[in-house]
Amino acid sequence: MRKNLKRVAATAMATTMAFSLTACSNGGDSNQGETKPSTTNSGDTTVGDNGGDKSDVSTVPTIDEINVGEDYKELEASIKVLTNRTDIVDTVYKGYAEEFMKLYPNIKVEYEGITDYEESLNLRLTTGDWGDLCFIPTSVDQSELSTYFTALGSYEKLDEVYNFCSEKAFEGTVYGIANGGTASGVVYNKRIWKEAGITEIPKTPDDFLDALQKIKDNTDAIPLYTNFAAGWTMGAWDAYIGIAATGNPDFMNRDMVHTKDPFAKKDDMTGPYAVFYTCYESIARKLVEEDPASSDWEASKGMMNNGEIATMVLGSWAVQQCKDAGDNPDDVGYMPFPISVDGKQYAGAGGNYAFGVNNKATTENQIAAMLYMKWLIEDSTIYEDEGSIPALKDGAMPATLADFEGVELLSDTPAIEGEETLFNDVNNESEVGINNDDYPNCYLAECAMYGSKTLDEVIAEWNQQWSDAQQSLGVEVNK
Repeated sequence: MRKNLKRVAATAMATTMAFSLTACSNGGDSNQGETKPSTTNSGDTTVGDNGGDKSDVSTVPTIDEINVGEDYKELEASIKVLTNRTDIVDTVYKGYAEEFMKLYPNIKVEYEGITDYEESLNLRLTTGDWGDLCFIPTSVDQSELSTYFTALGSYEKLDEVYNFCSEKAFEGTVYGIANGGTASGVVYNKRIWKEAGITEIPKTPDDFLDALQKIKDNTDAIPLYTNFAAGWTMGAWDAYIGIAATGNPDFMNRDMVHTKDPFAKKDDMTGPYAVFYTCYESIARKLVEEDPASSDWEASKGMMNNGEIATMVLGSWAVQQCKDAGDNPDDVGYMPFPISVDGKQYAGAGGNYAFGVNNKATTENQIAAMLYMKWLIEDSTIYEDEGSIPALKDGAMPATLADFEGVELLSDTPAIEGEETLFNDVNNESEVGINNDDYPNCYLAECAMYGSKTLDEVIAEWNQQWSDAQQSLGVEVNK
């Protein structure tokens, strides 16, 4: 259950990432046995040869130096892992820990589930005494990663092995590895859509709205469940304004900061406006739950499973949770977001929360946490269980994306050198808050619910705020 989607600042060392929708087999050992940099407990980089069975715990190795199941077999440690998955922390996640401890009986792994994850971690990280392994909060800027987290290795090397490395890297060093990834699309109940008489997946905003109307007219299901009360679920809409809406992997991290009026309406109904139009109109036309303010995220998963809800706009990570929430897993499907660019559909692929190791923990605990993290992302069943894109680049794509045939999956291109923080700077200065929190979409939803402002009035506000921020920060604007 992701608290927020990822911030979109990234480093300049990655290229656009396209994912094949064809499942591929797992590859072999990614460790090359070469001399690699290793980091001390304080995060300083030293050079050494740690080949062979490692037992030296005077320095923390990089993750590519570790051979899980072979190295550090005598290491004794007790580590705490923080997670937002309170729904499975005492079942599935406990099972992972037990499996790992069979491999490393001298390492004790305990989980702590946290309900208000982002808020709690923002406070606890500053103390340094929060545990050993966590999901890195979205509020931590890339420039701040080294303050809290252990260096896992060079971007150049780790990017060859793992997906989404650029999201938690800074100045050539990776500090977090994603717990798999998601594609941006729409969760839907296939049975309800069929009963409503919808025979084709919608490819434009208006087709999607027409489909929701058919569901309202012909079934008892809620056409689109906003999950407004949870807040972060509204923030999910921001994930679609980049690649899904433009087909351009450069848009979010390179182009948007230099674009005049990036939220403006386009004649072909692409771009951010088309996403916000879809959200606003579905609410204004009363194609959503009767009282969005009293919606219930946990309950909504079961409601999707049993057909009380027809559609939810969330990342593909949500599909497995909805499948697991009732007796009708086969009814839950996933479709591309309904925008077409020159007749073609695109979907953004990005990392889930990334694992990060506490650089204030003891050297032994940092190594133990890194061992457990590497075991989770390479050897456990976590990606099959959660239906997500695996961390390993040679991992099999999830069956969740079966309806994405012909849809091109792309990842946002990192910012150019020297502009690594520019999007965040403009985004924060403008107070629009794209991908930072739920604010813009909750505001949009409230305007639609109460009729306080039209969509075009909201868009005009955001464009003005964006323009003012560009001017204040001296950003070159391409008109």
